[in-house]
Amino acid sequence: MTTNNTKPTRLTYFFELLRMSLNGEEQDYTQGSIKKAVFLLAIPMILELSLESVFAVVDMFFVGKLGPNAIATVGLTESVVTIVYSVAIGLSTAATAIVARRVGEKHQGAAAQAGAQSITVAVIIAAVISLVGVVFAADILRLMGAAPDVIRDGAVFTRIMLGGSVVIMLLFLINGIFRGAGDAAMAMKSLWLASLTNIILCPILIHFMGLKGAAIATVIGRSAGVAYQTFHLLKGDGILKIKAAYFKPNRKLILSLIDVAWPATFQFIIASGSWIILARLVAETGGTTASAGYQIAIRNVVFFILPAWGLSNAAATLVGQNLGAKQLQRAEQSVLLTAKYNAIFMSFVMLLFLFFASPIISLFTNEKEVIAYGARALQIIGAGYIFYGIGMVMTQALNGAGDTRTPTVINFVCFWLFQVPFAYFLAEGLNLKSTGAFIAIPVAETLIALTAWYYFKKGKWKEVQI
Repeated sequence: MTTNNTKPTRLTYFFELLRMSLNGEEQDYTQGSIKKAVFLLAIPMILELSLESVFAVVDMFFVGKLGPNAIATVGLTESVVTIVYSVAIGLSTAATAIVARRVGEKHQGAAAQAGAQSITVAVIIAAVISLVGVVFAADILRLMGAAPDVIRDGAVFTRIMLGGSVVIMLLFLINGIFRGAGDAAMAMKSLWLASLTNIILCPILIHFMGLKGAAIATVIGRSAGVAYQTFHLLKGDGILKIKAAYFKPNRKLILSLIDVAWPATFQFIIASGSWIILARLVAETGGTTASAGYQIAIRNVVFFILPAWGLSNAAATLVGQNLGAKQLQRAEQSVLLTAKYNAIFMSFVMLLFLFFASPIISLFTNEKEVIAYGARALQIIGAGYIFYGIGMVMTQALNGAGDTRTPTVINFVCFWLFQVPFAYFLAEGLNLKSTGAFIAIPVAETLIALTAWYYFKKGKWKEVQI
């Protein structure tokens, strides 16, 4: 009888937690069950990025029907757009860390002001990036090693995508503000709106406008998400109550944000730059066919990494808020528990990629050579997935504490001093060509995970003041 009575109770409790997490009910994450805190934050964060990853795959599915040139254009453009993502994520990381720390200290007004100041900084930076992207779109593709026909067909796509940098920046940043405040559900809803709009518009606009339509659909979708975010941020009925006066430049606060943001930005630029070089190396050693296969594989890699990234973001919020509340042991326990969950999830993904790579790539293209390259890339890159999951949690924990410099140094050493030279050595020195570039990815990511784990266990992140 005890067993029969317990099961419904546990099931009821699970659905109650699910309801609370999706509704975004205000919680104090510095007290109570750590498992419950991880669950309440992680579920909306995972769902938030899951739909974003669904869009990335859906986008590639429809673009894939336009041929290898279109696939290569999207892939090369996305490689460059990741620099915009890097700046956005860097600012978002700073906003999350500072907002979470102030919320943990129970200083909600200071948290709201930090969020407002970060938005001001983001708009200025994004305006400059957008201008550069619009003017130099064709040159950027040429710099990436794209073939002349790819540049001819794809420059307009690149111009629109980079021209929409402002909405990319704000979408990431404002969600970082919501996450820092512990309102993961609001971040989820805004990205869902953006992604669903993309998914609906993408096939329609591609049908009528080709590759250009894919870019327009993406910008419109992200703009819808930003509009939704802005409405709720200014509405002031949540944890953060933004006032117009908070947008007045505050030199001390802006410098504090920049102090945390610039290492975080370079942290992701370093990683993005490495991925750009690898994308170019694949294109140079394998041609358009290898590049197309690699880009399809990367889209699938992103599809499964983004949910794991969502779980890692939960660790960042918990670290920030618990450090603000002086709950140091609780902050560490939250990270270790999140890392365990991420490793379990990623182990299943690793098995999926190892045994079902060809069928997965076949969903996006019928060209046998592209499938062969894509499947090989997916199997090799997927071999290190468990380490990706652990590394993501460790680096996000350090970022959430405001220690953005340590992960930046780790990225520089592991990506630029190791991964890039190692990839060229394998691809050109040992004549493994594109396969050499594929192999360098899991090796470098494993090194990052082990190094980040070491620095996390040293515990100096607990002493960071922001």
